[in-house]
Amino acid sequence: MPRLISVDDLTDQQLRDLVTRGAAFAAGARPDPVLAGKVVGTYFSKTSTRTRTAFATAALRLGGQLISYGPHDLQLNTGETIADTGKVLSRMLDLLVIRTSGPEAEMVQLSGDGRVPVVNAMSEREHPTQALTDLTTLQRCFGRVDGLRLLYCGEGNNSAVALALALTRFPGTELTLCTPPGYGLPAEVVAQARTSAAASGASIVQRHDIAQLPEQLDAVYTTRWQTTGTSKADPDWRTAFQPFQVDQQLMDRYPRAVFLHDLPAHRGEEVSAEVLDGPRSIAFDQAENKLHSAMAVLEWCSTGRTGEAEPGRVHPGDSGRLIWW
Repeated sequence: MPRLISVDDLTDQQLRDLVTRGAAFAAGARPDPVLAGKVVGTYFSKTSTRTRTAFATAALRLGGQLISYGPHDLQLNTGETIADTGKVLSRMLDLLVIRTSGPEAEMVQLSGDGRVPVVNAMSEREHPTQALTDLTTLQRCFGRVDGLRLLYCGEGNNSAVALALALTRFPGTELTLCTPPGYGLPAEVVAQARTSAAASGASIVQRHDIAQLPEQLDAVYTTRWQTTGTSKADPDWRTAFQPFQVDQQLMDRYPRAVFLHDLPAHRGEEVSAEVLDGPRSIAFDQAENKLHSAMAVLEWCSTGRTGEAEPGRVHPGDSGRLIWW
């Protein structure tokens, strides 16, 4: 049964197909009502604007019905076990989308141990649907993912984990992660990404000195420093993060690079307002692509297929489309 708890749940071809399908939806491909007569549950125990709206809208556009659960709606709050909750939900729902700050193992339990397809809309370790959104955005912007060079600045959080696991499976890509000392990707994630990179002909480098930057880039990416549901032990952590802000001076080193951000953004912290709101920022197009990626994921989880439409390359413009040349 298809599920997306981790990027690891996808074969290389499935990963590529989902990116292609998301870009096709963005380019205007008409969705089939593959969820007609089905009920999709969304359980978000943590705040969400883009991801929650994207999956709710995607389910409706694919013909499904929707039941949404917030952090206080389930009997988990009164002591019912995750396993018991999963046994019930899996007998009534056809698909379940979950966001928590807990481990992925809880998502498996909530799916009735695999009885119903489940989608990880963010967990403590990984944010796989964000990575699909990121790659779909790159596909729309450049017409490809293969061979792109990307710099990620900031904390090695769940978005960075998913990005590293996904991007390194595309041939010729170059991912540089520039993270503050002590705030990098987990060692096992770096090792896993390097294994994928070796197999695909990609490369991944993690550095902790903002002065050690690549000579050429196609994209610069950052996320907010204070990730949802987490805290940092060091009360002076902002001092360590400040040199890793993406500002205009950094972007000027790469005059043809686009800027990505998974949002929400804190202007003046991880990114300057000048960059986020500037002409090379595609952060809000990236946010829109969450919907298109969500449609691709729900279609795949429901049918086991990703459709056949091919995306076109997007020319610079407005109307919510990507701005690039």
